[in-house]
Amino acid sequence: MRRTAWAVCVLSLLLVVAALVFGHRNGAGLFAQSHLLFVAVCALVGGLITAERPGNAVGWLMATCGLCFALLDATGHYALAGLPFATPMSWPQTWLWVPANLSVAAVPAFFPSGRPTSPGWRAALWALAGVAAVTTALSALLPGPSHQLGWGTPLPNPLGVPALAVVSPFVEPLTTGLMGALFVTGAAGLVRRAGRGDADERVQLKWLGYAAGLAGLIVAGRVAAGLSDGDPRSIWPITSPFWEVMGTFAACLLPAAAAVAVLRHGLFDIDLVINRTLVYVLLSACVFGGYVLVVTYLGAVFRAADGLPVSVAAAGVVALVFAPLRERLQRAVNLVMYGRRDDPYAALALLGRRLEEAAEPGAVLAAAARSVAEALRLPHVAVEVAGGPTHAYGVASPGALRLPLVHRGEPVGDLVLSPRPGETGLGARDRRVLADLARQTGIAVHAVRLSADLQRSRERLVAAREEERRRLRRDLHDGLGPTLAALTMRAEAVQDMLRNTLRYTGRDTGCDPDALAMLEEIMTDARTAMGDVRTLVEGLRPPALDTLGLAGAIRSHAARLPGVEIDVEIDGSLPALPAAVEVAAYRIAAEALANARRHAGAGRVRVRLGMTGGAHAGALEVEVADEGGRPHADGGGSGVGTASMRERAAELGGTCLIGPRPGGGTRVLARLPARTTAPDTAPDAAPGPALDTAQDTRREAGDGADPRAAG
Repeated sequence: MRRTAWAVCVLSLLLVVAALVFGHRNGAGLFAQSHLLFVAVCALVGGLITAERPGNAVGWLMATCGLCFALLDATGHYALAGLPFATPMSWPQTWLWVPANLSVAAVPAFFPSGRPTSPGWRAALWALAGVAAVTTALSALLPGPSHQLGWGTPLPNPLGVPALAVVSPFVEPLTTGLMGALFVTGAAGLVRRAGRGDADERVQLKWLGYAAGLAGLIVAGRVAAGLSDGDPRSIWPITSPFWEVMGTFAACLLPAAAAVAVLRHGLFDIDLVINRTLVYVLLSACVFGGYVLVVTYLGAVFRAADGLPVSVAAAGVVALVFAPLRERLQRAVNLVMYGRRDDPYAALALLGRRLEEAAEPGAVLAAAARSVAEALRLPHVAVEVAGGPTHAYGVASPGALRLPLVHRGEPVGDLVLSPRPGETGLGARDRRVLADLARQTGIAVHAVRLSADLQRSRERLVAAREEERRRLRRDLHDGLGPTLAALTMRAEAVQDMLRNTLRYTGRDTGCDPDALAMLEEIMTDARTAMGDVRTLVEGLRPPALDTLGLAGAIRSHAARLPGVEIDVEIDGSLPALPAAVEVAAYRIAAEALANARRHAGAGRVRVRLGMTGGAHAGALEVEVADEGGRPHADGGGSGVGTASMRERAAELGGTCLIGPRPGGGTRVLARLPARTTAPDTAPDAAPGPALDTAQDTRREAGDGADPRAAG
């Protein structure tokens, strides 16, 4: 295959030479045949790639393109010269243009590995190959002159079939359109793969992209020159040898870049090539534009007949601004390609601003990762906290690097960085900037860890407080309450006994009426104490939570709200919840229902309780959605009720989101971490309503109950 590749390459080059010789004999100038340089480059690139990578289809496509175009020009100019066998030699040019252009159009579909990227591509390519075969056969038999040579008198097709004249106007436009669609679709696939491929493939695509960008710049210059030359015959400057050469050079860039990308993409630093090209293209444009402006301005001011002094003055001005202009352009291009690695102070300032703008502790490290990525133009940066979560920015790629984050000698995490596309690592200048950024990020990680420790302490305090309130309520309800009730009952019993004695025996028995008054005072004080205990118990914790549970308590509260239809739904079964979680969920639901009733004017509200999975596994989810015509009055976050709901969720390490509901109304969604309750704080069985039934018990125990005690 290597010998075949080199044979095709040599044959194509010999045909190019023959085309030049015959074209010169026919009067075609050197610039009129400048496209043959592109043909020679395609032949050489095809030979090189096929010899080094015999299985890569890109090489064979380039070789086919070079051979077909070379044979087309050589036979066409031979026939145009009127040499022996001129008539049969005029036939190949009528159909060779089809495989030649198809080879060029198919290169993006096979680049850079030489294989189609998907089965869909294979089917499409086979279909286009079939269409091209039919088009080639039709072109070989179409009657009339052929214009494929592009120079001289068009030659008639010696094998033309007159009956095919009807399809003649459609063959070339249809084929050209299909080939253009193939090329554009393949180029779009290259763009998509540039973001998903591995490092080597991205470097290869970058070479081709660099060549395409430079060629596009030259083509734009040619079009601008053609539109401004005053010749309406063409948009190209057909009378300018310079632009003809530049157009040929632009066409040669693509096969040359394909050869480097396939064979030697790791030998040169494409990023450095792109960097320097951008700098010098911009510098040339600025110098040229500045020179023209200075010459025009000085010529208009001084009206000098001799342009030499003006030109010298303009050259002096350009020479003065050249060095500072180049330096500024270099910094600007480096900023676009490498970020702020040349300006560590700017990178640190960006990090400082982002950390200052982070409103919540959880967003600090995400802001730090984003700042490092943007400062150095890295595709992915992650801040990994030791024993904690990871905060990432961007999409990770293979070959990630790790930098330890240290605060006062203590490791606090790692900074994980992905190199830029096409790079396998970070250079010395990148590492110097990263050393400063890592120190500041380590401080931020330490601060976030302290904030997390403080939040955990707050959560434990809140949980302990609510558990202690539940214990106090249980002790007061089951201990002190029944004791006071029993004392009241005994005092009432003694009072009844004394009254019965006075009723049947009179005052002469020695029973002092003052004793009855003192017993009445004791009972009054005991009832007052019972009321105070009841008020204290109800203030420590909503009583319905212990008697009805969380779902029942919310249903009971909802039943007491008139004018609103409230549906309470439970997803699955709720486990035993910590006291703090129960209280927070109840209070949030009650406040959300109150807002829906007061502010939204909702006629129907849906309350949903359930345990969540996924990223929020083990959390209690409380959702209150109303169908009001407008959001709550304090839905923007300024109301006391809204702030209270958010604070209750935050003190447990949860979240409370308040926003518009799809379809109208407001939706409150709270997620509260529902960690398993410790055995020593697990709630006992719900206590009985001892305080509420004390009077009934007394009435059942005594016959002569005082009617005044019924209250």
